[in-house]
Amino acid sequence: MIVRNVGQLLSVHLRTACVARGLCTKVQSSPAATEKWDLYSGVLLERLPIIGKPLDDVQTRVQNLMNQIEFENSLRSDHELRKERDAIQAKLLAKGEIDVDLDATKQTAQDFEDACNEELEKFQMASRTTAADKKNDVKSLNRKLDETLIFIAKQNLGKTQVTCLPQGKWIEGETLRQTAERVLKEIAGDKVKAQFYGNAPCGFYKYKYPKGERGESVGAKVFFFRAVLRDHKDGNVDAKTAFEWRTKEELGTVLKSQSYYKSVSQFML
Repeated sequence: MIVRNVGQLLSVHLRTACVARGLCTKVQSSPAATEKWDLYSGVLLERLPIIGKPLDDVQTRVQNLMNQIEFENSLRSDHELRKERDAIQAKLLAKGEIDVDLDATKQTAQDFEDACNEELEKFQMASRTTAADKKNDVKSLNRKLDETLIFIAKQNLGKTQVTCLPQGKWIEGETLRQTAERVLKEIAGDKVKAQFYGNAPCGFYKYKYPKGERGESVGAKVFFFRAVLRDHKDGNVDAKTAFEWRTKEELGTVLKSQSYYKSVSQFML
């Protein structure tokens, strides 16, 4: 359409505005937009690995290669220099070219090396498998030392008791992190010393309540905060709490809801 003058342009503009208002009056908000959800804070509490994982074949070969390169490029140590001086002195003594030095009667570099090798032979590495591993004690932090353990506990969600990451309802006046700190204290007890990583959630999950248990809210939206034990000795959980320390892989079989596990596993290390 060609607009020939200002009057016609104004007329077109008014007609367009009327049509737009007519369309807007027909738009209605969806039922989902009016639903009310409860806010929850959850805690992903971790015990970080205490020892490193064993090296695989490729890693072992690379490590040996790097050690060989470092050895070839390194300077001789004080012990190696001392050993060379002792060898030269022993030859001179055998030829009678020098007198017996008082230092020669002391421990030589070879004597020191022999003593170190003898002590090394008596040394035994501790087993990577602990007593808690053998008993499969899921309440102990002295298991799976080379993996990250995650704290889970049994909680009453409505009329159902489930095993999940600690979570609790947000109270007005709290920040979500303060709610998470309170929830961890209520479930794990005062003796658990954890360091929260920040004020921003690391993950999110939502679920709807069973229809028979719904009130004003249709479900819960849970915002998870990551925390780590300051020391593995700080994991003295309240004995009254039904809890476990599990690896990420073990949670796949322990948590009954696969949708819940799939969601929370996305922000686990």
